[in-house]
Amino acid sequence: MSGEALASSASDETIDATVVERIAREIAEVLAEDDLELAVMVGGGNIWRGSTGAGAGMDRATSDTMGMLGTVINSLALQDALEHHGQPTRVLTAVQMAEVAEPYIRRRAIRHLEKGRVVVFAAGMGNPYFTTDTSAALRAAEIEATLVYKGTHGGVDGVYSADPRLEPTATRYDEVSFMEVIAKDLRVMDLTAITFCKDNALPIRIFDLMGPGNIRRALGGEPIGTLVR
Repeated sequence: MSGEALASSASDETIDATVVERIAREIAEVLAEDDLELAVMVGGGNIWRGSTGAGAGMDRATSDTMGMLGTVINSLALQDALEHHGQPTRVLTAVQMAEVAEPYIRRRAIRHLEKGRVVVFAAGMGNPYFTTDTSAALRAAEIEATLVYKGTHGGVDGVYSADPRLEPTATRYDEVSFMEVIAKDLRVMDLTAITFCKDNALPIRIFDLMGPGNIRRALGGEPIGTLVR
């Protein structure tokens, strides 16, 4: 999920505690009811976007590193909220900071999942020039996930033939292939992430993260949003 999803739309707060609590509560409720293993990749756009700094003349690698550090702040907020709901959680970061979070080690992540803990991936993959989408796809493949969920936050509840905010007649797809996404440039996710998921047979479900109950519905297996495979 993007970092922007955690920001408050009603004030200048970087992190909206109400939104984080709602997301954490829905995740905890689903995991208490269903036998699932769940990992979350959190973005940092509510704090800093690497492309913003680069566009203003900042060194791109430095700006991206600042964005990665922003994802750690968001990950800690989500961890705290999840544990307030009784859900054991571990933050694993690709940038070493031993006093704050565990280092990302693939086998450690898998072991946490096997023990019923939510794993929150922070700092992307630890390298500049890669989006959170691509980092999420990579981590999903590494932990042998069966499905990638992409939670949107801008009011778009799936994949459309055009931007529905600009084209009221745009059609939403219930299911679409990777090749069609690429050929029609549907901008579901970063193209690198889409290509990676295609090459590794990782289906993606795109859904509206901000709708109350949508996380429960998505993790519960309901066919909301759009399935890309």
